[in-house]
Amino acid sequence: MTDLISRPVSLTPEGPTPPQALEAERSVLAALMLEHDAIGRAAEQLEPQAFYRVSHQKIYEAILGIWNRSNERVDLITLGEELRKRGELEAVGGTPALSQILEYATTTANLDQHIQIIRSKAVLRALIRAASEIQQESYAGSDDTAAILDRAEARVFAITDQRVRQGFVALKDLLKPAFEHIQKLFERKVTVTGVDTGYDDINKLTAGFQNSDLIVIAGRPSSGKTSFALNIAENAAIRARVPVSVFSIEMNKEQLVQRLLCSQSEVALHRLRNGHLTNEDWPRLTTAAGLLTQAPIMIDDSSSPTVMEIRAKCRRLRAEGKLGMVIIDYLQLIRGSGDFENRVQEISQITRALKALAKELNIPVVALSQLSRAVETRDKSGRPQLSDLRESGCLTADTRILRADSGAETTMGELFETGEMNVPVWTLDDDLRVARRTMTHVFASGTKPVFELRLASGKRVEASANH
Repeated sequence: MTDLISRPVSLTPEGPTPPQALEAERSVLAALMLEHDAIGRAAEQLEPQAFYRVSHQKIYEAILGIWNRSNERVDLITLGEELRKRGELEAVGGTPALSQILEYATTTANLDQHIQIIRSKAVLRALIRAASEIQQESYAGSDDTAAILDRAEARVFAITDQRVRQGFVALKDLLKPAFEHIQKLFERKVTVTGVDTGYDDINKLTAGFQNSDLIVIAGRPSSGKTSFALNIAENAAIRARVPVSVFSIEMNKEQLVQRLLCSQSEVALHRLRNGHLTNEDWPRLTTAAGLLTQAPIMIDDSSSPTVMEIRAKCRRLRAEGKLGMVIIDYLQLIRGSGDFENRVQEISQITRALKALAKELNIPVVALSQLSRAVETRDKSGRPQLSDLRESGCLTADTRILRADSGAETTMGELFETGEMNVPVWTLDDDLRVARRTMTHVFASGTKPVFELRLASGKRVEASANH
């Protein structure tokens, strides 16, 4: 993402003057010539382009150049010589302009406050520029609306990310709050210090899901990942009153509610789906509905959201005090923000973004993930490895699919082009029997070598290397 704060604002003679703080800029530059140690403090917080006036940007860059190269003290003579070497002395107004800036030198006591003023004005200019670019794209309408919205969110979030950056904190300043936290845990005499999962074995290992952690629940298809995650959501929301947000990308809201009702009532899901309920089932379902009505669980079943969309929704809920844990079902159905050479890179970027989200909002984020087929070919234990957390194998665009709803044949490429979701298809189950399954999402994973395999039966199969 381009540094939006650092890019210069394009000015027009007719437009209003962008936000600026020229006195603060002169004061900071003067302080850097007055006190050598101040340069390091400024370098941690200020990019040259945060200065509004171009001449101030060039002067600041020259000061940093001297400091980075030789750690020399900066004064009128050394700064003037550095600008002369760069061919920029006359562009900044010559030696008289440098002398004039030095007149603003007073003390470095307020240096950090002046730096924050400069950054604040730079953020406002970046917002104005982002709004202008969003307006231009919206008027042009040359792209898909969703893509324009994604870029708009990315521009604003890029500014926010830079605004909240923090520097080093001394260890001594962290020890006191750490000990206070340990003292509280000791006095509480509890074994679960994070979000209670409701599973004793998991709680013993993790002390509950901890804030700022990204937890990945992985398994092969139909191995119970969603049911397990929903059980954790129920336990956290009902027993511990932790607000939980569920991003159900694979199932719709109705399917998720049915699973929650069955979990709480212990009514078989197939009986609920086909309506073959007994007289004993109704009281249990009513009691379960009453419990779930009071549970602070929010459900979003948007199809193929981007990380930006998930982050925006989570930030809003967190600001409203309605977010204590996030569950995402599942990782491979999220769209990345940007262009990637392959799907593996995209999944890596999504995973990093989810970890950053957990840290930013200080909550546990639980992401469900598919395991690759490699786990099935391993020894009898089937113990997964980190390398199994990747995309499943790929099918070529011309792979033919038999739809279970209409019986019509189609191809993977056609499904990708139409963007159709949740397509019922016929496939082989683990026992090699024909079964009806739902193809939730078809996406491109880049250009890969395709191999033609000849089976013992004489048939041929085309597949990529990791299929």
